[in-house]
Amino acid sequence: MKKIITIIIIVALFAFTGYRLYSNKEKNAQEVAIVAQKEAQVAVRTAKVTDEKVTSLFTANGTFEAEQDLNVSSEVGGQVIKIFVKEGDYVSAGQILAQTKSDRTNVQLENAKAALQTAQSDLKRFESAFNTGGVTAQQLEQARLQLKNAQANYNSASIQSGNTEVRSKISGIVSSKNVEEGTLVNPGQPLFNVVNIDFLKLKITVDEQQVGRLKVGETIKVRPSASPETIEGKVIFIAPKANNALKFPVEVLVANKDKKLRAGMYATAAFGNESTASNVLVVPHAAFVGSVSQNKIFKVAKTGEDDLKAEMITVQSGRNFGDKVEILSGLNAGDEVVISGQINLDNQTPIRVVE
Repeated sequence: MKKIITIIIIVALFAFTGYRLYSNKEKNAQEVAIVAQKEAQVAVRTAKVTDEKVTSLFTANGTFEAEQDLNVSSEVGGQVIKIFVKEGDYVSAGQILAQTKSDRTNVQLENAKAALQTAQSDLKRFESAFNTGGVTAQQLEQARLQLKNAQANYNSASIQSGNTEVRSKISGIVSSKNVEEGTLVNPGQPLFNVVNIDFLKLKITVDEQQVGRLKVGETIKVRPSASPETIEGKVIFIAPKANNALKFPVEVLVANKDKKLRAGMYATAAFGNESTASNVLVVPHAAFVGSVSQNKIFKVAKTGEDDLKAEMITVQSGRNFGDKVEILSGLNAGDEVVISGQINLDNQTPIRVVE
């Protein structure tokens, strides 16, 4: 009897141990499945679609450039024998900046003069011979053409010989001097840079939603980064086509009366009317996959109580308000969209939201 009881106890212990092992195995399998599911979820950051009151005002940043910026060069090669200006000097249009000496142009002038004299003598000889029948009318006409060409070459050499003065074609400030007295220079070699900053051009770019709201001649507000004051500018150019970044170059002309502004300074141009405001749906600019013009956004979709997936949708975007973009269709206020981590997502990819 004792043996039977002992056997029953042993069997019960084995059964209990087996049950515990099986239960633990199932529990471990479930835990592993949960961990695997969590690891399959891509971590993303999200933001809500919001209904905000915005104005038609938008801004664009750019850099000032001089309206006139000219490299002054010598039209003939030679040695610089005199420099009349230094960096920072104000010069007027037509003012002499330097004087060069060219032996080559003098030689060219002498050769052209000799060729002209020869052509004049040949024509007289041919005219006399023609009267006695010694040359034909065609030969005489050829001599006259040679004289005409020789005269043109002489006139050109005379101009070049006398054109040894390097003059500025615009009024402005000598921004740089790239030559010293005694230097040998080539024709067309830049010697000075003259910049006129009476007017500056602010060069900016706008997107396709903004460019249609601009017009040449429009007066706008410009705020230089180096000044707290706002000044007026006039739109003088709107590019007819986009650049490689799908942006449209725009130029704004600004009067620089007190000469406080300099070429190369940054500024912000403000377009539109700040007094008119309306409620629109907006999302962060970062919500768009690729460029805004592609209109692709990952929307957060619930597939269970705690399960989330990224659903790729197509929206219709509108105006650009700095770091936010207007949504015309495809989303509703309160919808949640992915703003970080899109590079790891495909349509219907499981996700988990992190702060």
